[in-house]
Amino acid sequence: MLNIQLDPETEARLVEILAWEKTTSDELIKRLVQERWLSLQPRKTIVERRGGHPEHLLEDASPDLSERANRKKAIADYLKKKHPQYDLP
Repeated sequence: MLNIQLDPETEARLVEILAWEKTTSDELIKRLVQERWLSLQPRKTIVERRGGHPEHLLEDASPDLSERANRKKAIADYLKKKHPQYDLP
């Protein structure tokens, strides 16, 4: 149970918001508390948002794949092996 005293200006703004959003003060307060709570939570990393690191993705990868030229060659070799019908450079 929440019981608060608002100054006239804040109360007038609340009435406008409730009319504009066609909601009750209970629902509005619940939503605002939820939004505020979510904003205080630590942001998920891109990896967390995508479901974590893929398993077994790099288990047999060469350790020198951090170099772009090596990655490019590894991808080209993979594609040639997987799709021999295409003449890849």
